Amino acid sequence: MFTVTDLKQYTYCPRIVYYHHCLPAVRPVTYKMEAGVEAGTAEEMREVRRSLRPYGLERGERHLDVWLNSEEWGLRGRVDLVIDSDDNVSGTRELIPVDFKLSPGRMGANFRLQLVAYGVLLEEAWGGPSRRGFVYFIPRRRATEVAFTPELRARFEASLEVMRDIVERERMPPPTRSRARCEVCEFRRFCNDV
Repeated sequence: MFTVTDLKQYTYCPRIVYYHHCLPAVRPVTYKMEAGVEAGTAEEMREVRRSLRPYGLERGERHLDVWLNSEEWGLRGRVDLVIDSDDNVSGTRELIPVDFKLSPGRMGANFRLQLVAYGVLLEEAWGGPSRRGFVYFIPRRRATEVAFTPELRARFEASLEVMRDIVERERMPPPTRSRARCEVCEFRRFCNDV
C-alpha cells in the first residue's frame, strides 16, 4: 500500500518511491522534513481560530488531522484539514481537503497530485464529492485553490500505475529532470549517476 506522500514524492522524483519501497530500511530524515511537520502542527492550532475566508467559504465543518485509507486504490494518507461544506453555488455538499505547506508558495505538480489523491480518498470514505482542494502556504498565510479536473484525476491514476510497476519490478527509474531538486533530497547521496 502506498501513502499519499509517496505519490507526492513520486511526482517530485520517481526514485524516492524506489528507495522508500525497495530499500525500506533506509529512510533518511532531513531538517526540512522535521520543520515541515512542526510547522503543520502549529498551523493546525491556528486553523481552529480563523474563519473559512481564506478558502472562500462562509460556513463549513472543519475536521483536522484526518486519516484516510482505500483498499480499492491501495492508498492511505493523513490530510491536515477537511472542510465539509455546502457553501457553494449549488448548495450541495462538498468535501474540501486542505494541506498545510512550509513552502514559499510555488504550486508544484506534486502538491496538486497530493491534493487530488486526498480528494479521491475522501469521496470513497465519506461518500460526498470532492471537486477542489487547497494548499495553505504557511509562510505567506495564503490558500491556493486546486481544481480536481478530469486531467488531474487521470494523472493521479496513471502515476499510481507507474509507482506499482517500479515497486513490483524493483526497477530504478531515471532521475528527475530538475537537478535543483537533488540538492534538498533526503536520498541525494544514493544517486551516483546525478
